[in-house]
Amino acid sequence: MITAVSVFFVNNARWIGIVLIFLAILCVLSLIPFKIKLRSIQPDIVFGLIDNGVLAILAIFGGHFAGIAGAILGGVVGNAITDGIAGIFEGHSAEKLRLQLVPEERTMLKSAVGKMVGCLLGAGIVLAIANLVKF
Repeated sequence: MITAVSVFFVNNARWIGIVLIFLAILCVLSLIPFKIKLRSIQPDIVFGLIDNGVLAILAIFGGHFAGIAGAILGGVVGNAITDGIAGIFEGHSAEKLRLQLVPEERTMLKSAVGKMVGCLLGAGIVLAIANLVKF
């Protein structure tokens, strides 16, 4: 579903940031039947926000200055760098929650949905801002 909606809106870039943010909200809502609290996936959301947020920034700049190849290079280099940086923040967030006795154990569903939410939010926010400033 996420792919189909993204492909549909990619031709109208003005809305893609908002659509990605909406899709992130839908992902969060999918956790309700499983009674998973948003706070318990916070470290994964932090990871995704940093990871895809910075990746989107570097891809936009790469595309702006060097076209498609620049966007790909910006995305690839951005992803490599941000995986490491985001991992630091994810670990810090997890350690902080453990100290507060908040259960944040990693499960397949929590990690997958948490990172997906963070990645969609990170890219969505960056693309929405880029559209607002007409970059």
